[in-house]
Amino acid sequence: MFQTYDEPGGPALGRKHLPRLRKALKQAGLDGFIAPHEDEWQNEYVPPAYDRLAWLTGFTGSAGAAVVLADEAAVFVDGRYTLQVRAQVDEKLFAYRDLVDGGPAAYIRERAAKGAKIGYDPKLHSPDSLERLRAAADAAGAVLVPVSRNLIDTIWDDRPAVPSAKVEPHAERYAGESAASKRQRLGEGLKSDGADAAVITSPASLAWLFNIRGGDVARTPLPLGEAILKSDGGADLFLADEKVSPELKQWLGNEVSVRPSSDLQPALAALSGKRVKLDPSSASAWYFETLKGAGAEIVRGQDPVVLPRACKNAAEVEGSRQAHIRDGAAIARYLHWLATTAQSGKVTEIEACQKLEEFRQATGQLKDLSFDSISGAGPNGAIVHYRVSKKTNRKLGRGSLFLIDSGGQYLDGTTDITRTVAIGRPTKEMKDRFTRVLKGHIALARVRFPKGTTGHQLDALARMSLWEGGLDYDHGTGHGVGSYLGVHEGPHRIAKFVNTQPLEPGMIVSNEPGYYKTGAYGIRIENLQVVTPAAPIEGGERPMLGFETLTMAPIARDLILKPLLTKDELAWLNAYHAEVWQKTGPLLDGEAKAWLEAATKPI
Repeated sequence: MFQTYDEPGGPALGRKHLPRLRKALKQAGLDGFIAPHEDEWQNEYVPPAYDRLAWLTGFTGSAGAAVVLADEAAVFVDGRYTLQVRAQVDEKLFAYRDLVDGGPAAYIRERAAKGAKIGYDPKLHSPDSLERLRAAADAAGAVLVPVSRNLIDTIWDDRPAVPSAKVEPHAERYAGESAASKRQRLGEGLKSDGADAAVITSPASLAWLFNIRGGDVARTPLPLGEAILKSDGGADLFLADEKVSPELKQWLGNEVSVRPSSDLQPALAALSGKRVKLDPSSASAWYFETLKGAGAEIVRGQDPVVLPRACKNAAEVEGSRQAHIRDGAAIARYLHWLATTAQSGKVTEIEACQKLEEFRQATGQLKDLSFDSISGAGPNGAIVHYRVSKKTNRKLGRGSLFLIDSGGQYLDGTTDITRTVAIGRPTKEMKDRFTRVLKGHIALARVRFPKGTTGHQLDALARMSLWEGGLDYDHGTGHGVGSYLGVHEGPHRIAKFVNTQPLEPGMIVSNEPGYYKTGAYGIRIENLQVVTPAAPIEGGERPMLGFETLTMAPIARDLILKPLLTKDELAWLNAYHAEVWQKTGPLLDGEAKAWLEAATKPI
């Protein structure tokens, strides 16, 4: 469970493995190969057995790709990883290219030789991305060739074991609705849309739909598998045999046929003549090609589980509240430790990570972290997706800021919280930036908005105070969060980018504006909040929604410039701190409790 701090990957992997892949290409009669970061299930956290990009190049970021041609190659990353890719990938072997601006398709269009045969694994590409790649190959006079087995898998001698964790029932007291009820409800939706079935390929959707959880993916309790949901509410669930127990089959009931993974392709072929819903954003091109080849009529559309999963029911929301109170008490103990022991200036980022994990473990209910903690001291805090390693480990030096972004997985909820604290005496500039971030956070916490509003319509509220100072941040303001599932989930988000999904009651979303001064420090204040119906507004004419804050932990008082806060902002902060004390104070004792009482007093 605990986070590791070794620096994975590295240039040596590319120097060792690239020649082996080129040899395999030659034997297969191919002139190139495309290696995306994605696995067969589009996981955010790719299990080691499927992290082919890291094996090939040494790059371990969460988004990327590589294209290998006969005499050149390139690795593609987005703006988050421009420094990391240079540290981990040998530029003599792989040219560094932008993943977003053109990406692999542009590279193939520019560099592929006429007549070249470029291999790809159809299980790793979405149908839309494959069309872009195919168009690029056509423009270059090359051709894309599907492979039945990924070429990297054929030469990966020390490949880690394929995940095989037992799939466990997820109790209805946490799920809030039986799996049979969910299947019946979604099956009726398929019927009303004129579909006979839906193929479910997202592990998070499997987990929610069948009220099950797994252990195949780090930091997220996901079972790797697939399902066919039928319009009558019945379903076929495809799992590796070693994951299935007699207790699981009994839990799933007679209307769910549990079948081995090897039965998936024949089962898809049996959908010949049926109208089958399939989500192009989560299902690979392989599913589309297999169903099309079988004679099924494919209905492109959103995975029918996505929106119901995002709109948490009463039991899931209450579970999240309780998880956040428990987690908040652990955070309070940690913040007390930061305010005392860590003020020495001798504590390291790794020690700070480990201490927080200890406090969460002490709850007795932590199942896992929800992601690897971001523990950034001084300039490392300015790296938005920083991950501490033994090589980068810094001390929390006095006169600096420390940013800790972390979360826990509990049976009743998933948490994600960021706090920024001063080590020693902060500067006036630090306080100014922190207060501007806080003003944006409060604006997004307090807002009331008409039903039908999307997250991108609210995004500017979190940035307004920063904009007034000529400042901004380059990441999204809010992401969806699952219920003992992924710490990042859709379809909703709060960001500059246009998102067409309205915010709906029960959706949990983060509120995390920030500010980052390169080479100096980073600031982020993050709470999770749930969309709720808003109290009626006198004279109002439209149904309104708002947010209830779930995260329960104090915000650093010594970083706040009180004159910058309005009366209403100050009232919100004092009311929030009063709630934190009321809910988490009873779980504390001794010095930590006394510290929390002082940290939550009205300003």
